[in-house]
Order: sequence, then structure tokens, then C-alpha cells
Amino acid sequence: MRVELVQPAASVLFGVPNGMHEEIMTLITAVAKTPQAHVTNLAAAFGEWCWLVYTTHDDVIEVLDVGCAR
Repeated sequence: MRVELVQPAASVLFGVPNGMHEEIMTLITAVAKTPQAHVTNLAAAFGEWCWLVYTTHDDVIEVLDVGCAR
């Protein structure tokens, strides 16, 4: 699957603390590899400290928002 981050999500991703990038990338990878995570509406994935909001279109995961609680 191809991953696209909308500009606001990309901006937030670059603003989170360095240690949080790996957790966000793990969430994106998990969504890409899990067929049940492929949705037509909005969905969210949560890690220990981070989350992402996304939707899918065919073979594209569109990440709309990311964030961290730290």
C-alpha cells in the first residue's frame, strides 16, 4: 500500500519529539499490513503515546492527522 500524509499531518509529524516518530511509523505500518484496517470512512489507530487518523482509498492509506500525548 502507498501512504500519503496530508500537509497538516506531515507538519505535525515533523514537530513531534524525536522518539515518537518511530511509534507513528509503526502505527502506519500496522494499518498498511492489516486488511481489517482498510476502511472507507475515517478510522484511528492508537499506540502507547501516539495516534493517527486515516482513511483508505483502493491501495492508498491517507493519513489525515497524527499526534502524541507527550
